[in-house]
Amino acid sequence: MKNPSAGRAVEKIPFWKMSGSGNDFILIDNRSRLLSSEGAGPFVKRVCARGLSVGADGLILIEPSSRADFAWHFYNADGSEAEMCGNGGRCAARFAHLNQIVQSPRMRFETKAGIIEAEVKADRVRVRLTDPTDFRRDLKLVLAQREYTGHYINTGVPHLVIPVDDVAFIDLQGLGREGRYHPLFAPKGTNVNFVSQSGPKTVQIRTYERGVEGETLACGTGSVAAALVLGALGKVQSPVALMTRGGILLNVDYTRDADSFHHVYLEGDARIVSVGEMWAEAWQ
Repeated sequence: MKNPSAGRAVEKIPFWKMSGSGNDFILIDNRSRLLSSEGAGPFVKRVCARGLSVGADGLILIEPSSRADFAWHFYNADGSEAEMCGNGGRCAARFAHLNQIVQSPRMRFETKAGIIEAEVKADRVRVRLTDPTDFRRDLKLVLAQREYTGHYINTGVPHLVIPVDDVAFIDLQGLGREGRYHPLFAPKGTNVNFVSQSGPKTVQIRTYERGVEGETLACGTGSVAAALVLGALGKVQSPVALMTRGGILLNVDYTRDADSFHHVYLEGDARIVSVGEMWAEAWQ
């Protein structure tokens, strides 16, 4: 990959590897424009490849912003750019605070979904997401020759939420892929979440993530979507604890007025896995 401003090849790139509830990310301080965010897809796809490179569910470039403390570009492992990621947002906030990009533990950062507020609390981070949009109840979908009732909501990125008896006994890969590409959500598709309740304020969740094209150990915006949908259905009340596939809890709280939601917060861990340099061999 070349530095577009200097016209020279980049040989080593400093990076952090972080994990938010099992969702792992490569983070790069790109305020000096070491990398070009335009056309970054092939680079992202290569360095996110597990076994061949650093490996991750996604990659985050931290860049300057005229509207907030910093801006980000967030990429899925397949190289596609996404508007928002809840788990990635928590990691970005802690990364920015620890690298003194933002002095205060409270900050605002710019995403394609809007301005996100965050508060760093040691190794945990609380983020306020933009108000969700496009809530649609009771969608009938035939997946694997069986009818399911799902509910759609955009929590920065699109999510389908399907309640089931027990998430442990579903074909996540098969059903998730069918739902992800269902004609109802064409042309861009959707993320797909299967949920089952284990208590009045506790939910088990498994997510098929668009852009990863498979199950991840956690999905922040998906957990928020699940909490909001189940709240609208009268199944849970805020705050809601969601047990992810990785065995780590995510907490969601919000205010609700009928099918409208405001003051939507997601809180969970944002752990540092490693800090280092990736060599050119990582993306060549």
